[in-house]
Amino acid sequence: MNILGISAFYHDSAAALVRDGEIIAAAQEERFTRKKHDQDFPSHAVEYCLTEGGIGADELDHVVFYEKPFTKFERLLETYIAYAPRGFRQFMMSMPLWLRKKLHLPRQMDKALGGKFKGRYVFCEHHESHAASAFFPSPFAEAAIMTFDGVGEWATASYGAGRGNKIELTHEMHFPHSLGLLYSAFTYFTGFKVNSGEYKLMGLAPYGEPQYYDLIMEKLVDVKADGSLHLDMSYFPYCHGTVMTGRKFANLFGGPRRQPEQAITQREMDIAASIQKVTEEVVLRAAGHVHKETQMKNLVLGGGVALNCVGNGRILREGPFENIWIQPAAGDAGAALGAALFVWHQLLGNDRPCDGRDKQKASSLGPAYTDEEVRSFLDSVRADYEAYDEFDRLSDDVAGMIADEKVIGWFQGRMEFGPRALGNRSIIGDARSEKMQSVMNLKIKFRESFRPFAPCVLRDDVDEYFEMRPNEDSPYMLLVAPIQTDKRLAEGEQMASLRGLEKLKCKRSVAPAITHVDYSARVQTVDRDRHPRLYALMSRFKDKTGCAVIINTSFNIRGEPIVCTPEHAYRCFMATDMDVLVMGNQLLYKERQPQAARHEIDMYKAQFELD
Repeated sequence: MNILGISAFYHDSAAALVRDGEIIAAAQEERFTRKKHDQDFPSHAVEYCLTEGGIGADELDHVVFYEKPFTKFERLLETYIAYAPRGFRQFMMSMPLWLRKKLHLPRQMDKALGGKFKGRYVFCEHHESHAASAFFPSPFAEAAIMTFDGVGEWATASYGAGRGNKIELTHEMHFPHSLGLLYSAFTYFTGFKVNSGEYKLMGLAPYGEPQYYDLIMEKLVDVKADGSLHLDMSYFPYCHGTVMTGRKFANLFGGPRRQPEQAITQREMDIAASIQKVTEEVVLRAAGHVHKETQMKNLVLGGGVALNCVGNGRILREGPFENIWIQPAAGDAGAALGAALFVWHQLLGNDRPCDGRDKQKASSLGPAYTDEEVRSFLDSVRADYEAYDEFDRLSDDVAGMIADEKVIGWFQGRMEFGPRALGNRSIIGDARSEKMQSVMNLKIKFRESFRPFAPCVLRDDVDEYFEMRPNEDSPYMLLVAPIQTDKRLAEGEQMASLRGLEKLKCKRSVAPAITHVDYSARVQTVDRDRHPRLYALMSRFKDKTGCAVIINTSFNIRGEPIVCTPEHAYRCFMATDMDVLVMGNQLLYKERQPQAARHEIDMYKAQFELD
């Protein structure tokens, strides 16, 4: 039985195909259209899922949408009426899209499926889709469930439990009171883009001090013992306005919001530290309450707030649950997958075998390209490349290049589903390098210098480098853990006397490129089964250097989605200061490419303009 799940029209539209309970394919629309966070109907993602599954639309048994649009429309109308006439401008801005597309979803889906699907469409509730995406692919036979996001229909958070092939959400928190929207308001106030820059705010937090924590807890939000919260809406105009914060909010924090691209000041760093502390307090209280209510040892997390990996790490280390599992595509993209699994298990009553391993397939659910396809493209652009007959020799050569501080574009296998590159569409480098963080940020990613990079670590060695249990699984880069004390350097003690971005000047550990200024790292474990090629490369790197850790960041530049095709990868390679590109068994050196001289001129101009 083939079930297609779809999410659209809010953030990161996506499609996912499930066949007899097995996840066959899943991808975000942005990867095909090259429009970051594309929220239009995911026609390209739908087409990919059908192609990957080897079926036509007429062979689909069910098509399911991740939320109930009429219930959501009801919430919008009630909100507009409650705040009238103040919400009139926002009302007029949103209604055309609703009247043209959102209220006509069957028509949109018919169009994407070429009119060939003859069944009835199914509509799940938003937080049910999140919960299903968190529990059904998880390795647990039973688990408590928590979801936090901005807002679905009415719910902004929920909890319950999953057992076998069923989930039950027993409690909800409702709009406008929302942890996700609270965090997004601070994202907006600090000058980052809502629904996109929240992870920048999280990355900025360790540079500041939580000076405003008490102010936030006193004036803006009342956090209950169970983790539920109530916002003072006089500070948040998002119900009726086109902005997240207004004048009253600005007055509370001593001045107007930072404009995008303005210099980041100590105020923004302290604000980031403060709202991050509030967020962690909320999720820790909620986890404690949910554990008390469910008495379960396992927890699964879904919804956009579950991408706050600092909070996740604290739940695992300090919370009452023995194990946690987080949906890698925790936002609305993953809800498309959850909706499809919800139909298979919950509505159709099919069994859910559980063998202690997750069913997410390393989130390698997107398109893959053969060596023949890669070479065909490279020949078409007259690229200079070396084709290797043996991957062992290729991995040995590339491991040596990483040790020589070369920056490598790594394009292998199926594209990842979700916001993280997990070793298939990655830029990798030597975590031991003192200069690698600034080089990658400024010359490769073209982004803010403060942004930390995540490590890949061989799972066998995870507890040697990080304060985690031996062989602890973190394959989806969704947990932050401290660096082991014996890997820290005395030089890092100088950070106590430094403020803000000055902390970057200190060499903090034996792997400085992945060690944040608070001695933390967003850990991805690599094992032979999930990541065979990356595991082989890292094993060779360890043989050569004694180090089991490398940098892994997504294969894209600022403002661009992660690359999908060989063409995307080559273009990104040529537009940046990457040294080497590896696609399948093909290796390219930057200086040997026909446009290498042109690239150097363009990079010089870009640097001159930035300066």
